[in-house]
Amino acid sequence: MPSNLKEATIAECLRLAYRQGVVASTDGYAEMYAGVQLKCAAVLIPLVWWKAEWHLVYTRRTETVEHHKGQVSFPGGGCNADETTPEQTALREAEEEIGLKSGDVRLLGRLNEVLTITRYRVTPVVAVMPWPYEVRPEPAEVERVFTIPLLWLSQPENWEEHPATPAGVPRSFLVISYHPYDGEVLWGASARMTHNFLSVLGLLKK
Repeated sequence: MPSNLKEATIAECLRLAYRQGVVASTDGYAEMYAGVQLKCAAVLIPLVWWKAEWHLVYTRRTETVEHHKGQVSFPGGGCNADETTPEQTALREAEEEIGLKSGDVRLLGRLNEVLTITRYRVTPVVAVMPWPYEVRPEPAEVERVFTIPLLWLSQPENWEEHPATPAGVPRSFLVISYHPYDGEVLWGASARMTHNFLSVLGLLKK
């Protein structure tokens, strides 16, 4: 059960599962990326202990951002030229987007990379942060910061997998969509990263 998971156990699960350069899942099909220069990106997957169980922290993007308007996501974005690790990118983006100070987190490890249909190669970085926390959402990028319990995310009745064919994509592929939680809908690449994390922890039940 998620409530029994200790930080050290989570870190060890991540260490054992991580393979640098190995793609955990593709939001689309591999042939879409043949000869394509993929863009570097990283996200922070913030874990918090709240109300006697683990939660993940998500953001809802504003309707004014350039990409993924109004979607639920993890704090993150493209790598800067001077950044040499995904941890640097993820922590910088988390501070810019929600005001999370790097000194307030404990890094636990990485998940294998995910390729997205927007041609990003994303490295998810898992960390523990305090909660409640005085978040400061960047008004131009983040509409809301909220949490979803890890146990709820792991229960198969709360999500579905269905085929989708976005514009410009030659074939359909499976997309994960969660049912609404607290008025928010988690789906797409962020849902896939969530499932990858649940799988690493042995919590995915479907």
